Amino acid sequence: MAQVEHLTLETFKAKVHDFEASKEWKFLGDKPCIIDFYADWCGPCKMVAPVMEELATEYDGKVDIYKVDTEKQRELSSLFNISSIPSILFVPANEQPQMAQGALPKDTFKKAIVDVLKVEA
Repeated sequence: MAQVEHLTLETFKAKVHDFEASKEWKFLGDKPCIIDFYADWCGPCKMVAPVMEELATEYDGKVDIYKVDTEKQRELSSLFNISSIPSILFVPANEQPQMAQGALPKDTFKKAIVDVLKVEA
């Protein structure tokens, strides 16, 4: 079963974008991904967590699901100007990433996976 992976600064640079090597956005993953910026104390983040787990299973092999703890990964949070959480970054394979904010319902995630990530269910 697919799992949601927690990213650190180092794994982010290896799997998503090495911002120290290039200011221009260059996605390094082999499939689109969703990154959930969250904190343990955040109520709405707790509502999103099980949805992310479900999406990881449903889209296993098609979309990678990552989480970034904004309390532990402050540099990543500031890189994306995260001011409210949850903030969700949708990262298509060949286009610019798009940020959404708030606890989105699962249907909204599924629509974004098709519209933004160009992945069919």
